[in-house]
Amino acid sequence: MKQVKTPQCTVGFILLAAAIFFLSPGLCGAAELRIGTWKTAQTIQPFFYGEFLQAPFSVRVFPFTNPADQKTALLAESLDMCGTTLAHAIHSAAKGQPVVVVAALCNKCSALVVKRDGPAAAVADLKGKRIGYVPGTMHEILLRETLVRNGIFPATDVALTRVDFFDMGLALARGGIDAFLSGEPFPTMAVVQGYGRILSYPYYRDAIGTINAGMLVRRETIDQDPDRVLAMVAAHARTTEHLNAHPDRWLKRASEFGTPLAVLEKAAPNMELAWDMDEDFVAKTAALGERMQALGVIDRQPDYEKLIDLRFAGKARQMLE
Repeated sequence: MKQVKTPQCTVGFILLAAAIFFLSPGLCGAAELRIGTWKTAQTIQPFFYGEFLQAPFSVRVFPFTNPADQKTALLAESLDMCGTTLAHAIHSAAKGQPVVVVAALCNKCSALVVKRDGPAAAVADLKGKRIGYVPGTMHEILLRETLVRNGIFPATDVALTRVDFFDMGLALARGGIDAFLSGEPFPTMAVVQGYGRILSYPYYRDAIGTINAGMLVRRETIDQDPDRVLAMVAAHARTTEHLNAHPDRWLKRASEFGTPLAVLEKAAPNMELAWDMDEDFVAKTAALGERMQALGVIDRQPDYEKLIDLRFAGKARQMLE
């Protein structure tokens, strides 16, 4: 599939600037919910919120290309809620930013890919190889965790090479890198297009598990307008349940973002839409934070009781019963 690539940072900052300019609180009705997310299959739920919101709320969705720009727009009060990787949420909270995770967004979605005809039969075979990754992402944490668990020291035993997600497939096919770890649909696309194969899925149920991303709000919004937060979480829960029950509708809509339906159907087992959170979710997020600190990504742990608010998911759970 030929993709037209716009530089990620450029798109993100253009959208961010537009959001801040056009979406100041005075320009929008109080009942309009402003939601930020990515245009990917695993972060698609906000595009369906309009079908599941209760009066008097309506929704306006703004697509971004990375969690940092979404979070910046959220803190600028240009968004009411946005998607974020849990790694980014932890990083933001560790810096003292007033952000709160109120719902899960997706699980799984990552894979470690090598050249189809390459010699690597196990992760341990990647020692001395060049591995593509995007710094500061959930995928970087999972990559480093995978390497360490297989006896490879990331700083000395491999060459970690910064490569944009959209460029990883081409870099692997041309021999610029020997492997990459990224999110769907890029791993599956490498398989479908014939230049890559999936070496492993970086999920460890004894620690981090399959958690990936969540929905973020400002703490101020929870304090001043909890009904608004509940409306968003309830719509997110209803949407997620509906799409999980109708995967054909989910994937067909996601294919409109530019990935062929056949690729998404093959990738679907490695993508999981989510909304609910519990104490186990908190524990896994804390385990992720511990790994991030051990890897030097953060220098201190956030307060996870403040970072993750389970109350709204609990109320949404009751509403669905």
